[in-house]
Amino acid sequence: MLITIIKMIAVLVAALIVGNSFLGELKKARDLGLPWYRPYLSPAGIVILIVILVIPIILKIMQG
Repeated sequence: MLITIIKMIAVLVAALIVGNSFLGELKKARDLGLPWYRPYLSPAGIVILIVILVIPIILKIMQG
């Protein structure tokens, strides 16, 4: 039970760090007038895109 809670907290903290990093890249791109896709090419943006693309595949595999 305790280990499960620790794992959940670790995932939430990681998501918070990646999200804040992406938001910083987004604000920087807007301030500099860079193209809309520029934040998605940052490390945080790439992680977010990979997660968005991989989760449906993992769910499909787990369903059988």
